[in-house]
Amino acid sequence: MNATAFRHFYNYHFTENRKIWDRCIAPLSYEQFTQNVNYSHGSVRDQIVHLMSVDELWFSELRGVEPSEPFPPANFDDRETIRAHWDSVEQSMRDYLAALQDKLLFDKPIEEPEEDKALIVWQVLLHVANHGTDHRAQILRLLHDLGVKTTSQDYIFYVYDNIIPRP
Repeated sequence: MNATAFRHFYNYHFTENRKIWDRCIAPLSYEQFTQNVNYSHGSVRDQIVHLMSVDELWFSELRGVEPSEPFPPANFDDRETIRAHWDSVEQSMRDYLAALQDKLLFDKPIEEPEEDKALIVWQVLLHVANHGTDHRAQILRLLHDLGVKTTSQDYIFYVYDNIIPRP
């Protein structure tokens, strides 16, 4: 386990988020984007807002900064606003990952809430990436139900296109 592997895996996370956005979500009508669904966090919009909110929350905790309040989906109807905010969250995550060193993977930087104090950095990083995969799968299902042609998000296909050279 090392920081380089986490940077690679997060590049996959960011690539898949962007791929789903560009290929599947951007072309949706407003009605499709905001259509209420009685599952998980609801509409495609609500799922996206949840995904970026959770990414921002956990990485704020890793950085030791106060996370912003969760973003209410109703305040994010405009896809340009959502994309701009998501880009900002992603850049903050990239900045953290760029500075990540192997020795930091075993730190316990979270001070609150109490239940998270024992979490080690690598556990949080795995959780956030796994959470993203889960919600992308839910989004892909919602998109499929809306009649949108979706794509695979399998990690191995990303690996085939992004081989890490041996040291």
